[in-house]
Amino acid sequence: MRVRRRRRLLRCIRKSGELKTVQDNTAAIRPNDVLLISTFRNEKIRLPYFLRYYRELGVDHFLFVDNDSTDGALDYLKGQHDISVWHTQSSYRRATFGVDWMNWLARTYAHNHWTLTVDPDEFFVYPFCDTRPIQALTDWLDNSLIRSFSAMLIDVYPKGKLTDIPYQEGQNPLEIANWFDSGNYTIKKNPLYGNLWIQGGPRARMFFADTPKKSPALNKTPLVKWNRRYAYVSSTHALLPRGLNQVYDEWGGEKASGALMHTKFLDTFTAKAEEELTRKQHYAGSAEYKAYADTLSSQPELWCKWSEKYINWRQLEILGLMSKGNWA
Repeated sequence: MRVRRRRRLLRCIRKSGELKTVQDNTAAIRPNDVLLISTFRNEKIRLPYFLRYYRELGVDHFLFVDNDSTDGALDYLKGQHDISVWHTQSSYRRATFGVDWMNWLARTYAHNHWTLTVDPDEFFVYPFCDTRPIQALTDWLDNSLIRSFSAMLIDVYPKGKLTDIPYQEGQNPLEIANWFDSGNYTIKKNPLYGNLWIQGGPRARMFFADTPKKSPALNKTPLVKWNRRYAYVSSTHALLPRGLNQVYDEWGGEKASGALMHTKFLDTFTAKAEEELTRKQHYAGSAEYKAYADTLSSQPELWCKWSEKYINWRQLEILGLMSKGNWA
């Protein structure tokens, strides 16, 4: 594992040559700032609310990689003082699906910072997030000597067809996509990295109904007190050193955890799936996006009679999808 980690770190240093600085405000980063790292392509429509959400949560500085957007996203981000952004035309797939770029940003700028690594369609929810900023959570984690914090990815979707309600730039996507599967999840331990592997939800039952074991992983560890020796291995599903993946209690108790509300399923998704299927820059030859495209052609509804309408984090805790653990 130590050799794997070193290879990951060497790889991210080599791949950093693919990134061109567009705006570097990292000199403004203060020692206790909470950072956010994200890679995107053609997500301008999502960025206004994404930034608003995480600024209100308490994120101090954003580190973005723009993978050759053509929708004006770069121009939108320019001039915002709490944002640093890099651009690349290089292959997302050959950068380990963006992981190499994110590892380099974290290694270079996030050492000793609590760092949140998320996609533009993911919204981090944690215990008491409606009343306490993210610094309250990171302070508690520091005091508890906890280095990493997990969040289950929860796919949210609208009631009706995805195309029924158009998403508007700057809008909270949870106003449209606010239903989720409260059950329908499987969990097992990954023997190699020690992380829990979670699958299920609407993607498993709708897009991978015949092959549920091939459905996307829902386990993530997006919040880490970063050290330049750390490295993500597979998106934010697994980290090295392996101890960072021990975000659960093996003896029957509960460790604090959060959720990532995944707002992929809006009216914009069909065009996004077709674009990514053509680009073939995702895992396994974009097999996931092939499954999306095949199913979306019939205009399906993800809502079912077992769907639950999202209210807040307390609801997720009651359902067992996240936990406040011993954080009171």
